[in-house]
Amino acid sequence: MSTQLHPQMTPEPLPDYKIGRLPHTAPLAVPFVPFQGSNPPQYSPEEALTRGTLFPGLDLPFRNTVNQSNPLASTALGEIKGLEMAVMDLHLFLDTHPDDAEATRIFGHYCTLLETSKKHYVAKFGPLTLTDAVQDGRYAWLDDPWPWDYQERTV
Repeated sequence: MSTQLHPQMTPEPLPDYKIGRLPHTAPLAVPFVPFQGSNPPQYSPEEALTRGTLFPGLDLPFRNTVNQSNPLASTALGEIKGLEMAVMDLHLFLDTHPDDAEATRIFGHYCTLLETSKKHYVAKFGPLTLTDAVQDGRYAWLDDPWPWDYQERTV
């Protein structure tokens, strides 16, 4: 009696969606991301958080829908998140524009503001990240309210 370890497999045709066929009416996509020049205009950090980018030139709303609301607006946590957004966008910008002195200056300014804002936030509301968990010699991470309970952490 002979047993086969690997039985012969009969190939089954793949459905169209697995082999990349497009409907006849589908246009081909042409992706394009505009290249930024030096010293482009910028939103404020809070507006950047709402819009999803620091740079108006890259603000290309999905399906022409513009974010109009930001639940963190005018809160201490919103300020931190806006500054983090600005720092990250400027970091990415400086990766492609390392000689832009104005962007470098603004990046440094936002980094300083972010660190100061985080220190004030932690002093007033408690830990924001695990690195802030030890406060006054005790482990404060489990204290309420949690960092994302921003309604309870207004300025």
